[in-house]
Amino acid sequence: MKSTLVIDDTVMVKVKEKAARDRTTISEIVEAALRNYLEPKDSPRDLQPLPSWNLGQLPVDVSDKDALYEFLEDDEYMIRRGFISPPKKKRR
Repeated sequence: MKSTLVIDDTVMVKVKEKAARDRTTISEIVEAALRNYLEPKDSPRDLQPLPSWNLGQLPVDVSDKDALYEFLEDDEYMIRRGFISPPKKKRR
């Protein structure tokens, strides 16, 4: 079937270049592109599951903003758990 299409000049230049490189016709490139565009997409590709770790019970309810701030300001707990380093002693 013959059809008339209005295609942007920059796109058409790329199509002509590809047709010359691939030794094919513009019609074949446009038809392949349209078939690919109209083809129903398969289900999303299977992705590898992300790694996860069981770190045990959380020491604070992270949905409680006040409790979370209080927990984060508890330097002794954070030092014991290795989240922060103990403060260096001042030299006299």
